[in-house]
Amino acid sequence: MAGFRDLSTAPLDLPVIPYPAVTVAVDLGDGLIVDDVHGRQQRGGVVFGLVPDGVRVRGRNIDCLQIRLSPVLAHAVLGASLESGGEMVALDALWGRDAARTHERLRAAASWPERFAIAEAALARAHEAGRAVDPEVAHAWRRVEGSRGQVRVESLAAEVGWSRKRLWARFRSQIGLTPKRAARLVRFDHAAHRLAAGHSAGSVAVESGYADQSHLHRDVMAFTGATPTAVSAAPWLAVDDVAWAVRGRASSGL
Repeated sequence: MAGFRDLSTAPLDLPVIPYPAVTVAVDLGDGLIVDDVHGRQQRGGVVFGLVPDGVRVRGRNIDCLQIRLSPVLAHAVLGASLESGGEMVALDALWGRDAARTHERLRAAASWPERFAIAEAALARAHEAGRAVDPEVAHAWRRVEGSRGQVRVESLAAEVGWSRKRLWARFRSQIGLTPKRAARLVRFDHAAHRLAAGHSAGSVAVESGYADQSHLHRDVMAFTGATPTAVSAAPWLAVDDVAWAVRGRASSGL
């Protein structure tokens, strides 16, 4: 979890970069608007999948809580896999009345630590009531993530003792992407953060497992519609090392 507050006078308009986690954004003020290329618009609490389809965050005087959930946990916590990995869904459509109650408590909280504690408790309740992914699917995801997307996905079925068809179907229904596309996303994410850290596209391509710089360029364009140079300057990538310095634990407000 990370807290974000925009103190600039200019209106905010940022693309959401695909990321190997399901993201929950909760507006703690009244200025956050999330929309996509299809004209859909959400306010309040919004959930979007691993590969958002042209999702942008807009508004002024933004004050929001952002939560990243491993897709393995998101399946239980949200009660949905966000099939295809790209849907944008209102949090109250998944959590019902508990979303509204949690939202009210978050807005009334006096500090970021209090907000993190409220959100963590809500996540824990939902996880306890939810249905876990298959152990085989969880194993496959951990292998994809742990290898930074460079695992041979054809071998995953053999590792878990399933047929390729069964693993692909179960993985897609529970994670939201096929294993192959999930591996591409994880590899892209590693490359995008290396670009944002100032490394050259050529060196990033080599260390991230791309055939060459052109291959990296095509993948970045496929996920974001932007060039590697443009992605390297994405503000949300630039603050990741601060906002998400310790994975899996709450961060300070920014």
